[in-house]
Amino acid sequence: MGCCSGRCTLIVLCTFQLVTALERQVFDFLGYQWAPILATFIHIVMVILGLFGTIQYRPRYIVLYAVWAAVWVTWNSFVICFYLEVGGLSKDSELLTFNLSRHRSWWREHGPGCQREEPVAGFQPSGGQALVPGVSCILEHSYVEALHSALQILVALVAFVYACYVVSVFTEEEDSCLRK
Repeated sequence: MGCCSGRCTLIVLCTFQLVTALERQVFDFLGYQWAPILATFIHIVMVILGLFGTIQYRPRYIVLYAVWAAVWVTWNSFVICFYLEVGGLSKDSELLTFNLSRHRSWWREHGPGCQREEPVAGFQPSGGQALVPGVSCILEHSYVEALHSALQILVALVAFVYACYVVSVFTEEEDSCLRK
């Protein structure tokens, strides 16, 4: 197989997905977003399985990864709809935190170009973390979250196509070996 084979491309895509998923996981932990933390953790495990299947020539793992990629696209589509308030969803609901905390997206306070506005001393929530959104942000936090999800969708769709291609190549090679 050449250097730019489907297998090598899928390895690069899986590695890129791991990097972007870990970055997203960090910011979800900073914002106490429990549903995305759980989904991203499962995503990391599935990407590692896909990477393992690609490196070890295991088509079953790659099929599992491809199925997960479709689920991942669905989850990220939901996240985009959630933050852009499509279909009756509200980004101010506690859906992503499982009602365990009052925290929201980390980007709400720390978005690009945001200046934090300190709350009045008597109105600061317990726990020491301010829940006041940043002001005069270059990009609103809902758009930052939607862009993160859009990147995840783009990479997952491309990886899905390559995963299907690699599985077909592996099964063709396996079939040709059985016929000899």
